Amino acid sequence: MTPGLHHYLIVSGLLFSLGLFGVLARRNLLVIFMSLELMLNAANLTLVAFSRFNNNLNGQVMVFFIITVAAAEVAVGLALIVALYRKRQSAHVEDLTRLKY
Repeated sequence: MTPGLHHYLIVSGLLFSLGLFGVLARRNLLVIFMSLELMLNAANLTLVAFSRFNNNLNGQVMVFFIITVAAAEVAVGLALIVALYRKRQSAHVEDLTRLKY
């Protein structure tokens, strides 16, 4: 038995839901950042699944560019989190509002 398109979409939906829960429920910036990456990978899985089952490479090429942009996002995001941690000795979301002062 080979997995069908709906199997991939179910896994992608579960990954996206788990990432969304992590973004909404957590207070730590690093966990929120990892949850956003999980949501991005769920979208990539959906694109690859549709590309595979439609016999079209456009989705897979788009995933390649998304991964490239995500790598740059990780570098900038982690640099911002490290800078915030060095300034405030904490990586909680509440500390972002205090940066205005």
